[in-house]
Amino acid sequence: MSESRFVSVNATPALKLFAADENAMVAVASMIAPMFKAGDCIALSGDLGAGKTSFARAIIRVLSHSPHLEVPSPTFTLIQNYEGADFPILHADLYRLNDADEFNEIGFEEASMDALALVEWPDRAPILLERDHFHIKLELIPNTGGEGRNILISGKGIVSARILQFLAIENFLISCNWAMAERTPIAGDASGRHFQRLSIGNVSAILMIAPNTHYGDGSVSVNAYRTTAKLSDSVRDFIVIANGLRSYGFSAPKVLASDTENGLVLVEDLGFEHVAGIEGPIPCRYTEATILLAHLHSLDLPREIPFGGEDGYHLPIYDIDALLIELDLFVDWYLPTIMESEISSVGKEEFRAIWRRILEPHLSEKHVWTLRDFHSPNLLWLEKREGLKKIGLIDFQDMLWGHPAYDLGSLSQDARTFVSEQLELDLFETYIRRRSEDDEKFDVAAFAKSYVAFSTQRTLKILGIFVRLCKRDGKPEYLTKLPMLKTYLLRNLNHVALTDFRDWLRHSCPQFLIVEPSWK
Repeated sequence: MSESRFVSVNATPALKLFAADENAMVAVASMIAPMFKAGDCIALSGDLGAGKTSFARAIIRVLSHSPHLEVPSPTFTLIQNYEGADFPILHADLYRLNDADEFNEIGFEEASMDALALVEWPDRAPILLERDHFHIKLELIPNTGGEGRNILISGKGIVSARILQFLAIENFLISCNWAMAERTPIAGDASGRHFQRLSIGNVSAILMIAPNTHYGDGSVSVNAYRTTAKLSDSVRDFIVIANGLRSYGFSAPKVLASDTENGLVLVEDLGFEHVAGIEGPIPCRYTEATILLAHLHSLDLPREIPFGGEDGYHLPIYDIDALLIELDLFVDWYLPTIMESEISSVGKEEFRAIWRRILEPHLSEKHVWTLRDFHSPNLLWLEKREGLKKIGLIDFQDMLWGHPAYDLGSLSQDARTFVSEQLELDLFETYIRRRSEDDEKFDVAAFAKSYVAFSTQRTLKILGIFVRLCKRDGKPEYLTKLPMLKTYLLRNLNHVALTDFRDWLRHSCPQFLIVEPSWK
C-alpha cells in the first residue's frame, strides 16, 4: 500500500487506498482480510476488469491460510464455497442474475449462513445493500495503463466501526515501523481478541488486537458478569502483568509497542511450540510448567504490580462473588442445554450455598498471582531457554490475587487436551514436593483439599463457558471438549470434600451421574 487516507462516505467512516498495480491491490486485500469475520457481507463493485475476483481471491486465501488455494471466478457457478481456517467463506458473482426471484432461487441465504460472503456485482441483489455490510469499490485510474486502482472501503451499519479500528492498526504499525510486515492471522481465543503474526525477513512479532469495548447484546447481564468475575477490559492490564512476570524471571513476551486507547499491543513472538502436541500433553513439558507454578507460588509477591512512573496495578482478589458467578454458568448453560435439566430458583440457591461452604474456608489461605488460564493453549515451549524460562506465558491479562491451587488445577485438568489420571497425580506430586522443599511448614493435606475444590470449580465454570460459546457466540467446536471435562468432574466427585455437591447432583440432575462421558 503506497498511499492511504481516511475519508467519509455518506457520513460513515471510509478508507481510500491507492494500488499502483494488481500485485499491490492483492497486497491490500491480504492486509485487510483479518478485519472480516463470519456473518459479514462484502459487496465488491467496479467495472469489468477492475479486479474484483483477484481481490476476493486474495482475501479467501488469507482467511483459508492457503496462499496457493485455487479460487476461480464464480461467474458460471454463481456461488462457490470454501472452508476458511475459522469459518466458511462464500464467493458469489451475481452478474448473470436478472431479478430478485433468481437471487432467491440460487440459495444464497442458506449458503451464506454463518459464513463470510464476498459478492461481486451486488447491485443485482439490492436486498444485500439494505443490510449492514462492507462495500469495497475498485476503480481503474486513467493514464496508468490499466494498472493503477483506487480502492474505497466503506461500511454500512455496525461494521463501519471496524474500518476505524483498521485505520488505528495501520497508524500504530506505521508508528513502530512494522507497516510493511507480512501478516498472518493466528487463531484467536475464547475472549474475542484477535492476533496476527507480523514478519519482516527473519524477524517476527505478534500483534494483539483487543479493543476496549462493551460486551453483550444491549442487556447489562454480560457486562455485569465480566465485572463480578473480574475479567480484564484493557490491554494495559496485559502490559503491566507482562512486565511484572518478566521482572521475576518468567518468559512473558516483551512488549515492543502499545496503543492502549485502541487496544493494540505489539509483543515479542515466542514461537509456535506448545507444552501439548497433537497427541496430547507432553509430560516432561507439563512437569516443567508445574515446577514453574511451584516456584511462582513460593515467592513473596506483592499484590500491587509497579508500572514505571505510573500508578501500579492492584490485582483484584479472586473472591467468593467471582467464584460463584462463574459457577452459575454450569446451572444456567450446561445443565439446561446438555442435560436438559432446568434448575429451579431454589435449586440454584442450594447450589450456591453448597459451593460457598466448599470454597470459603480456603479463601483465608495464602494468596498468590493466579494466572487463571494456565493451560496448554497459553503455555509455549521455548527449547533454547534455560530453567523456568523454558515455559512461555501468554493470555494472562485476567490474572487475579487468588489461591495457588487454582492454576495447578487449570494445568492438571487441562480444558483443551486430556490429562490422564496418572499424569495428573504425577504433576500434583511434583508440585507438592517442590513446595515442601521451599517451605517446611507447607500443609499438604490442606492444599490437597483446596486443589479438589478449585479444580472442580474451574471445570464446572468451563463446562458452562463452552456451551455458552456454542449457543451465544456461534462456536460449536467447543462442545467437543465437554465429555473430557465431565471425565475430570467425575474424577473429582470421589473426594469427600464434594459430598454435598454430589448429593445435589443426584437430586437435581441424576442423569449427569448416570450417563458416562464418551469421547475418545
